[in-house]
Amino acid sequence: MTDFAAARLNMVESQVRINAVTDRRVIDAISAVPRERFVPSSRQGIAYMDEDIRIADGNPPRFLMEPRVFAKLAQLAEIGPEDLVLDVGCGTGYSTAVLARIAGTVVGLECDEDLAARAGASLSDLGVDNAVVLCGPLNEGCAKQAPYDVIFVNGMIGSVPEALQNQLRDNGRLVAVVGDGTSGRARLYMRSGEAVSGRDAFDANIRFLPGFEPMESFVF
Repeated sequence: MTDFAAARLNMVESQVRINAVTDRRVIDAISAVPRERFVPSSRQGIAYMDEDIRIADGNPPRFLMEPRVFAKLAQLAEIGPEDLVLDVGCGTGYSTAVLARIAGTVVGLECDEDLAARAGASLSDLGVDNAVVLCGPLNEGCAKQAPYDVIFVNGMIGSVPEALQNQLRDNGRLVAVVGDGTSGRARLYMRSGEAVSGRDAFDANIRFLPGFEPMESFVF
């Protein structure tokens, strides 16, 4: 039988801390949330591996982001204890559970009804009372609850939709991995008045979120 507590500690020490994650609140949150509870039972034994874990066999399939990239993105967002966070593509709710230990309130957004239901049930089972999971198109965000202090995008995207940019509060931050599917860069976007600017942070290559794939170009 897998010792999940030991596996979680090993993940934190060998994948998170070693990759320049120093924010104590991020480390404590990841150390406290049982990642195995958010993957299918057949994959619980690999829940703490340093890779994306498949959580749903749809078209496209869905994945739980690898721990290293997730932790570095959470640190990059500089989430405050009173912040309102939109977790885009929350899947089974792992990211929402972790972010809820750092932020004031988290809105998990999921486009798959089954995944959204699983996320809500898992958060309830763990007693997470400062987060809610809503179902809707990921690239549209959740304007009803906006503006957000932080928008956390849970997968690779080709570009940041204007709809998400518009849901940032002044001085709000959006973190995402932007790429083409073969390579990507984690980027931090910040709103200042009407302008949103971004900067590269670190290399990352994770799975695309549905609806965020880059448009195919035609060659004549």
